[in-house]
Amino acid sequence: MFEGRPLAIATMHKKESVIAPILETVLGVHCFTPYGLDTNTLGTFTGEIPRTLTPLEAARQKCHAAMELSNCDLAVASEGSFGAHPNIPFLPANEELLVLVDKKNDVEIVVRELSITTNFNGEEVRTMADLYAFAKRVNFPEHAIVLRDSRESNRAIHKGITRYTELENFFTALLKKYGTAYAETDMRAMYNPTRMQVIQAAANKLASKALVCCPACDTPGFGVTATEGGLPCSYCSLPTKSVLHHVSTCTKCNYTSTKKYPTGKTTEDPQYCDYCNP
Repeated sequence: MFEGRPLAIATMHKKESVIAPILETVLGVHCFTPYGLDTNTLGTFTGEIPRTLTPLEAARQKCHAAMELSNCDLAVASEGSFGAHPNIPFLPANEELLVLVDKKNDVEIVVRELSITTNFNGEEVRTMADLYAFAKRVNFPEHAIVLRDSRESNRAIHKGITRYTELENFFTALLKKYGTAYAETDMRAMYNPTRMQVIQAAANKLASKALVCCPACDTPGFGVTATEGGLPCSYCSLPTKSVLHHVSTCTKCNYTSTKKYPTGKTTEDPQYCDYCNP
C-alpha cells in the first residue's frame, strides 16, 4: 500500500533526519519535507502561540497541511508533550505521538512513545553561577537553552542558544532590563538530541505497526488499542488491576481481537491485589 509513494514529513524542526530513514527502509516510501510549512501556527513550546489542540489533533492538522501544500496524499507528523510521568508523578517524561495519514486509502495509524529520558527543565536564574549550574544539568551546549525575562512572560524570549557567549550576553541583558531571568530547555527537536531519540523510537514503532494488517480487511496499522485488567492474585485468585489482555482494534472495519498479555505471568503478586492489600 505504501511502497514507492511520496510521503510528506510535516515538520520544520528537522525531525525528518530520524523519521525518513526508518520509513523509507521499512515501508519503501520516498520521504520529503514540504517547503514553506509552518507548524508553529498550531502552537509553540514557549507559549507565544498557545497550544490549544490535543496532540493527536495537532498532528493530524500538520499532516493535512503538509498534504495540501505539497499536493500529496500520504503524510506523517509528530507532536511532543512534556510534564510529569502519568504513573510516576515525580519523574519528568516526554511522550511523542506519531500519526501517519493516508488520504488515498482512508487510513490513519497512530503510535505513542513514552520516555523518562528527557532533560525537560526550567528555573529562575539569579546569578551567572545559577545559570552555569542549570546549563550543566541540561547538557548544554549539545542541548539548546531558552532564556526569557520570567516564566510566564513573552516580553523577551531568546531561543536556540547553543553558545556560552550568547548565553551570558542574553542573561546579562535580561537582568539589566527586567531584573529577572528564566532559563528552560529548548524542546524543539532540532535543538534537543534527547527528544530526537524518542521521536526515532516512535518512528520505529510506527513502521512496525504499519506492517501489521487487519485479519478481517487487510488494512495496515492493526495493533493494540487498549488493555484489560484481571490478572488473578496468586493468593486469593481474585482479579487484580494488572493487565491480563491486550485488545487490538482495526480503525477501518472495527474488527477486534483480544489476546493474553505476553509476559508469561499467570498470577499477580498479592501486594498488587486490592483484596489482599487494600
